[in-house]
Amino acid sequence: MRISLLPEMIYPALTSLDLQALERRGLRLLMLDFDNTIVPYTTNEPTPEMERWLREALSSQVQLCVVSNSKKPRVVQFCKKQGIPCITHARKPFSTGISRCLQQFGVPPEAAALCGDQIYTDVLGANCAGVHSILVSSIHNHNIWLKLRHVLELPVLFFAKGRKVL
Repeated sequence: MRISLLPEMIYPALTSLDLQALERRGLRLLMLDFDNTIVPYTTNEPTPEMERWLREALSSQVQLCVVSNSKKPRVVQFCKKQGIPCITHARKPFSTGISRCLQQFGVPPEAAALCGDQIYTDVLGANCAGVHSILVSSIHNHNIWLKLRHVLELPVLFFAKGRKVL
């Protein structure tokens, strides 16, 4: 277990993530956060660009699974509609949901990555579980609490500079 807030990779958006590059690194499973990584908190409809990326991702060699802390049925409904397996109530940064996902897919931690928009849940959870951590920018910080949370992440981002695209 590696307790670190520093992501291994940083991308401007999930749609910037190159799945073939992950394959070349030997990754077989990509776990995705849901809210503000795939869609904003305020909608269940992905942008056309995100929908296109998800279709391409589902046809790649890298398996996808949404691993979300959310307890709302919108996550399950979205995943069912898109054909993506999901695990809710993941309890990130604890490794509960991440470990369940690894076990469900039969993939060792070193062959998996978790991609999300939050350092204190997604990145920390990935690093503690021994999977590769990928940070993407939030889609939309629509309220003061989301904006404040991301301000608290700025010092970590300063130290993570240079951890860009594969």
